[in-house]
Amino acid sequence: MSADNSDENVSVPLRNLLNSVQCIRDRVRDGESNESDGAFNLSNFWDTLSQAVKAVSQEATKLSLAFSKPPLPSQQDGEKLAESIMKSVLTLSTVYYWLPKSQGVSLRRQVRDATVEVLEGVAQLVEVILSSPLQSLTQEQLTSTGGVWSACDQFAQLPQDNKAAVLVVLSTQIGVVKDAIEEIEQALSEAHDPFSDVLDDDEAGDEPRGNQDTYWSEKDRRVIGPCQGLMKASAACLRKLMSAVKSNGDVTTSQNVAQLDDLADITKEISPGVDDLALCLYPPMDYNGVETNVSKLAALLKKVLEIIRSSHVCGESQLTWVQFLDGAVDHNLQKAKDLIQEDS
Repeated sequence: MSADNSDENVSVPLRNLLNSVQCIRDRVRDGESNESDGAFNLSNFWDTLSQAVKAVSQEATKLSLAFSKPPLPSQQDGEKLAESIMKSVLTLSTVYYWLPKSQGVSLRRQVRDATVEVLEGVAQLVEVILSSPLQSLTQEQLTSTGGVWSACDQFAQLPQDNKAAVLVVLSTQIGVVKDAIEEIEQALSEAHDPFSDVLDDDEAGDEPRGNQDTYWSEKDRRVIGPCQGLMKASAACLRKLMSAVKSNGDVTTSQNVAQLDDLADITKEISPGVDDLALCLYPPMDYNGVETNVSKLAALLKKVLEIIRSSHVCGESQLTWVQFLDGAVDHNLQKAKDLIQEDS
């Protein structure tokens, strides 16, 4: 049998494996969980999932080693390797499907994303093995094997219940909003035109640019004040909510689990709202756009505060800041609108 023929024979089980892993990955990405009627043991789920992930990591390593140096596995050995890794992938996806929505949508999404990342890593590894010379270990193969290990290692960092999953969502949102606030503050503190580093590259010659559209007017700067106030109220709302979830978040009843999911879903809208407002503050400032985005963000924050107020994470001590922030939102919205209407 020629080497080429042998390569071709051993490629067949790998190509079949690749197709199967890609199908499973797509099903996990788009599929629904099994609804659990009886009691669900979350601790048992994590133990079983951990074993399943470890098995995928070991099987991926075995596959990579088998195709790292001559001699090439026989077609029979190639089929055995493909079957073995396929079995581990099926087990992982099956265990993932055990996790019912009643344990929390936020938790399930994060476990799903981590599972998809492992399946994506395995598919990529098989693709790399198929596309490289089958008897040599390439840098891509090393990188892809490391990618599977890395994706499997992520499971140890996953939140263990829906409360922890919602805290991950809030922490991410806080980071994005903080960045948007800092960018505007930095642009305001720089005396020169905030776009000069972008525009100067495109300009030839030493003629000074006289385009005032690239600078903030005094009125622009006054309008930015309450807009910043609203952005800071968004950040404060997220920080305070995170603290309230840490203290009062409860996952012992399905109602409280669902309330935590509602809080996570509505707060995910805050950072895009802050970003939209921040973007329209840059010169040349479009006051209509600013007013639209200020009103949108204020309405969203009022809605978030209302959902917090009616949820189990809001005790008496939380009510104080909920009411304070509600007033701050109204104040900054009105101030921004008044300043925009000035002289118009």
